Amino acid sequence: MDNIAETQNNILQEKLDQLVAFCKESGHIDPVLYSEYDVKRGLRDSTGKGVLTGLTEISDVTAYQMKNGHQVPAPGQLYFQGYNVEDLIEGAHGKRFCFEEVTYLLLFGELPNSQQLNDFIEILSAERSLPSKFVRDVIMKAPSSNLMNALQRSVLTLYSYDENPDSIQLGDVLRQSLQLIATFPLISVYAYGAHNHYHNDSALVIRNPKPELSLAENLLQMLRVDGKFTPLEAQVLDVCLILHAEHGGGNNSTFTTHVVSSSGTDTFSAVAASLASLKGPRHGGANLKVTMMFEDLKANVKNWEDTEEIREYLLKILDKQAFDHSGLIYGMGHAVYTLSDPRCVILKRYAARLAEAKGRTAEFEFMARVESLAGELVAQKRNVFKKICANVDFYSGFVYSMLDIPYELYTPLFAIARISGWCAHRMEELVNAGKIIRPAYKYVGTHKNYYPLEDRFW
Repeated sequence: MDNIAETQNNILQEKLDQLVAFCKESGHIDPVLYSEYDVKRGLRDSTGKGVLTGLTEISDVTAYQMKNGHQVPAPGQLYFQGYNVEDLIEGAHGKRFCFEEVTYLLLFGELPNSQQLNDFIEILSAERSLPSKFVRDVIMKAPSSNLMNALQRSVLTLYSYDENPDSIQLGDVLRQSLQLIATFPLISVYAYGAHNHYHNDSALVIRNPKPELSLAENLLQMLRVDGKFTPLEAQVLDVCLILHAEHGGGNNSTFTTHVVSSSGTDTFSAVAASLASLKGPRHGGANLKVTMMFEDLKANVKNWEDTEEIREYLLKILDKQAFDHSGLIYGMGHAVYTLSDPRCVILKRYAARLAEAKGRTAEFEFMARVESLAGELVAQKRNVFKKICANVDFYSGFVYSMLDIPYELYTPLFAIARISGWCAHRMEELVNAGKIIRPAYKYVGTHKNYYPLEDRFW
């Protein structure tokens, strides 16, 4: 019976392989046609600059300045509702946790005063709970190997618990947005607990959030078995959340938010679509690739202080002779930033402080040496003249490892932060009542005559 079943499976696999070949043949489009019809692949022009598809007041990403009528590269800057992110972080440094304040700013357009901030934190705290038995019936059952799918499933299921799920009235959308912002940490941590229990046979610990703690503090105390963390750890995580909360309307997941919201769909479906986008390794999963690359680097570079040895191994990576043979140094380069990514600059500063506290300064200094060499090497290999800088993913994975955050939560942590930006953009799309977003695709196939089934001899 086993041989018969194996034979049947082999026959079925052959048929599937044939269908895959048909898909490849049918789906292939001559690359020359993209130039012939001036198609903006990836919604980018010939210079790599994003095609303008909308307007926003939520955030601004700048990497150039005008000099004598010419656009020249400049240190990157990131603004939330007109405020420089550097000022937002340093203005609260050592005084309070700031992610909630930044979320208020993104949603409502201005920084809150003390009373407004306290009221907002109270509202988020009140929303920081899941429906009765939701954890048991939804999160604990059939735990996903990828936690982003667990997040999606949970978000879509929350639709069934909402009192007015399909409403796109601003009051309902805001209420739903605040609920999702408040519960994303719970869903992510509980989903990790379920995954770790069922797939790795680890102890299952479910810890409730504490109303007096910030989102960053609650994340750490819910995730850790003993619930303990240091003030520095919570502060660094708070900074990570702020830096990932928003990055313009043109990034893939936020653009997805705009596209889906423009159709008039519900909040839960829109957020689930954005999660699907963020899950992709070319978007939210990039920091994990950086982490894996550095594990390979640390294992193969014997002397972490020898810049020449580091250079030689980086060249092997670029020549597809090492690591994953992709020819990529992950964490280097950005679609907009050239001289520097402000998120990377800020995070590097906090990574240094945390590394010193954790006794991992040697690793940090090794990463800094790689950063100083990689940009020049990548530019040489690609034959480009513009400077290539490290992006925020370069240090974020290292920071997460120092915070003892498991790999499985790296991308969900991105989502926990970015949900604030998604909700702000969703409301902006709905408030301005724009047209449904519908770009054009040029048909380059051929029209064919229909033949009855009995006459198809190919």
